[in-house]
Amino acid sequence: MATLRSLKIKASTCRRLVRELRSYEEEVEKEAAKTAGMGGSTVILSVLADTDDFRQTENVLAESRMVVPDCHNRHETALSDLKATLAELEESNEHGVEIGEAESTVTEVEAVFIPRED
Repeated sequence: MATLRSLKIKASTCRRLVRELRSYEEEVEKEAAKTAGMGGSTVILSVLADTDDFRQTENVLAESRMVVPDCHNRHETALSDLKATLAELEESNEHGVEIGEAESTVTEVEAVFIPRED
């Protein structure tokens, strides 16, 4: 049985996951640019410390790229869960501010969220 409290929690989760996904995507862009900049200076890479820095940056980039699809999947699941809970509460004629907030969250999230087609 869905409650207004669970709806509020699920809406907050969706908003948090949007911020998290954006953060990881920005990190991937930043690390990719950093790696590209390091790779362009092969003379500097001959120094051992710079080579280690380059490898570390590549590792961070690889990790970030692996996290993005997982975060995307969690976000997709949270959004569908929020929609299901919202539908269940609307069906049971539940009223409250949380319903309006959840509806606006779904609208906002769908505006920025592009479902993946793997």
